[in-house]
Amino acid sequence: MAGGFDIDHGSKGTMKQYPGNLTWYVKFTCIIAALGGLIFGYDIGISGGVTSMAPFLQRFFPSVYHKEELDTSTNQYCKFDDLKLTMFTSSLYLAALVASFFASWVTRKLGRRMSMLLGGLIFLVGAAINAFAVNIIMLIVGRLLLGVGVGFSMQSVPLYVSEMAPYKHRGSLNVVFQLAITIGIFAANLINYFTSKIKGGNGWRYSLGGAMVPALFIFISASFLPNTPNSMLEKGDNDKARAMLRHIRGVTDKEVEEEFNDILAASEASKQVKNPWKNIIKRQYRPQLVMAILIPFFQQITGINVVMFYAPVLFKTIGFGDNASLGSALITGTVNVLATLVSVYGTDKWGRRFLFLEGGIQLFVFQVLLGALIGWKFGVSGNVTELPKWYAIVVVVFICIYVAAFAWSWGPLGWLVPSEIFPLEIRSAAQCIVVSVNMFFTFLIAQLFLTMLCHMKFGLFLFFAFFVAVMTGFIYFFLPETKNIPIEEMSRVWREHWFWKKYTLQENQEGLQV
Repeated sequence: MAGGFDIDHGSKGTMKQYPGNLTWYVKFTCIIAALGGLIFGYDIGISGGVTSMAPFLQRFFPSVYHKEELDTSTNQYCKFDDLKLTMFTSSLYLAALVASFFASWVTRKLGRRMSMLLGGLIFLVGAAINAFAVNIIMLIVGRLLLGVGVGFSMQSVPLYVSEMAPYKHRGSLNVVFQLAITIGIFAANLINYFTSKIKGGNGWRYSLGGAMVPALFIFISASFLPNTPNSMLEKGDNDKARAMLRHIRGVTDKEVEEEFNDILAASEASKQVKNPWKNIIKRQYRPQLVMAILIPFFQQITGINVVMFYAPVLFKTIGFGDNASLGSALITGTVNVLATLVSVYGTDKWGRRFLFLEGGIQLFVFQVLLGALIGWKFGVSGNVTELPKWYAIVVVVFICIYVAAFAWSWGPLGWLVPSEIFPLEIRSAAQCIVVSVNMFFTFLIAQLFLTMLCHMKFGLFLFFAFFVAVMTGFIYFFLPETKNIPIEEMSRVWREHWFWKKYTLQENQEGLQV
């Protein structure tokens, strides 16, 4: 039956069950690698807070400062609508999009670890330039370098964790990546709250420069991480790959033999593919290609970045004061971290589909309620001189419930599911598509959000709610359950799916482009 299914692989007696333990070594390497999400999260959180600080606006965006601080005639929805201001935020994601194509080659040829190293180093340089910026050019150059660092990290970290983790614990360990993103957002909100109080108007420099700390941590820690067995095999280090697989599974040579042979077979097939970009558009990979495009698209079109990028700006726009807006953003950051822990616990327990669907319903309901609530008080003019305290509390509570829904569903699963469904021969190219689509729509929303808010007013929330409804239906009908399935056995879920089986039943190795 369409949509209402969960494939019970064990009952068929044919799904392979690789032996292995969740060793402390695997926990350590996966968690350290997943902390690569810190740099992405920190940037998401820091940019919105900095762009709401008056000294920063006065120095780099005086026209916005004038509208926000001095002009009482401008519609409340439109005070931050400025092309240069949104370019400051969104330029990072455009750079990440372009960088992901180079990162795809590095990830495949030089290994996942090298891609993480480069990501941390380039992000470090970009953060330093932003901290010492004296003009808008330095700000944009710094943001572009930050984007390159993010592109490399997003390309490599989810793949690294998925390949290192035992299949029964792959979900929980991969969600640590999203947890790191949320911790980065929370840390940025906390730093913004305190730096905004620094006298002299240079608090924004400390906020932007603070990105050097997670970048330095990622660069140093990645230096000590091993490559994954899959990456070693791609480079022809078969003996090292076998030893590493045995080490991370905590079992004997004999027990690891079946999993090693399957990874080796996938690696040999991968080496025959000279151009994975041609291969990924073949009919047999249609399910993976569709998911690589639509999952990151839907993840961004939830509207979550409206809240995360511009939380202080958003709260300020709907009438909160400077400290209140930063404080409210800090609250949403806290909720984001705590709710992500739900996904860490439940991803491998309840499954990907359940969290996707529950989160989608919750997102839809509270997005509609937020649109109605803001529309009720602000109308289309946006001119409200004073808001009741109870109203402000309700807005913050609704936003927190909305953030929580994303944090335990589309946030982590938007990265986890694509990272685990691709066969090795197209994995780097497919992950590049995931990152590129994600960054493109992140850029687009970051660039257009403030203009859309100015023109659509409270209807913007209803605009995103429509897409949330569509994406929840898409998951119900077209995404099979992938929990507790070894990566090298993942093609099974497509062959047994009511819709995708017509594309994959004829799958054969002769079709590979060599």
